[in-house]
Amino acid sequence: MSILYNRVNREEMRKRLMEEPFRRITLSFYRYVILNDAQQMRDTLWTEWNEFNAFGRIYLAREGINAQLSIPVHYFEDFRVSLFKHKEFENVPFKIAVEDDGKSFCWLTIKVKKRIVADGIADDTFDVTNVGTHLSATEFNSEMEKPGTIVVDMRNHYESEVGHFENAIRPRADTFREELPMVIEQLKGKEDQKILMYCTGGIRCEKASAYLRHHGFKDVGQLYGGIIEYAREIKQKGIESKFIGKNFVFDERLGERITEEVISNCHQCETTCDVHVNCSNLECNLLFIQCENCKQKMENCCSEKCVEWKNFPEVEKEKYRNAGNPFVPISRYHSKLRPVLKK
Repeated sequence: MSILYNRVNREEMRKRLMEEPFRRITLSFYRYVILNDAQQMRDTLWTEWNEFNAFGRIYLAREGINAQLSIPVHYFEDFRVSLFKHKEFENVPFKIAVEDDGKSFCWLTIKVKKRIVADGIADDTFDVTNVGTHLSATEFNSEMEKPGTIVVDMRNHYESEVGHFENAIRPRADTFREELPMVIEQLKGKEDQKILMYCTGGIRCEKASAYLRHHGFKDVGQLYGGIIEYAREIKQKGIESKFIGKNFVFDERLGERITEEVISNCHQCETTCDVHVNCSNLECNLLFIQCENCKQKMENCCSEKCVEWKNFPEVEKEKYRNAGNPFVPISRYHSKLRPVLKK
């Protein structure tokens, strides 16, 4: 039986990635479709995509697929043909990265989950197919200009912090699960107004728009293909971008620039900055924004606590752990942490 998982550690895979002599294409796609045997589909895709030297992060569930991956350019058409042979994914639209150095992923992970997006919604309580109207970049820009239109960012706070559409409602949520009830509450009384929604690649809006319609919102539109497709279309057609800043992405890049504006600040010194990093204390790994000066001063860490722990000898760390005092990170998320990070 074939071994359907990675057998090389991440550090070695990253080294190999950096030494590759060819170009990669970073893309994403999703589809809500019933998969009767998600585990079998997972194993099939892993076998096929491993042959194409594909890297990425893919989630499968009974409700469908959510994929972000990179493909060597010389295998791209073979990959497309192979994917489309599965009737469940036939002609699924791809979103191609707009700012891509080909180093977005360093290995292939395909997981079977209960949901392809963790939304916390009981799907049997409403019609998940009753989604909002899909809008192109041109249509989205036009609809935004109409009086009374409300634009809602369906991403997490740390995503919208570095880039967003002009005048969009941006809930201070750390997860999509948190955000849905927050949006319903913020829009209460506006059920008859036009609501426009957007997210990174469109998948969160598929579920969220249906959820809003279930709660009585009559005119709901969503940006087709999300910010990724919007960026491609405005560049191709020479359209004015109403999205400002960076689009946060969930891969090694942590962002792709849409416009030149930098609209966020370093979480440690408030200098203008929109570079997301992970704390280099691996037992913390907090995602936050850090400028180059703070990066040097804080040794790539989010706090003095993490600098201290990172530099402890491993034998001392083990003594703490054995005494029941393991390192406890501040938090998994960062949207409410500015006062903490400045200390």
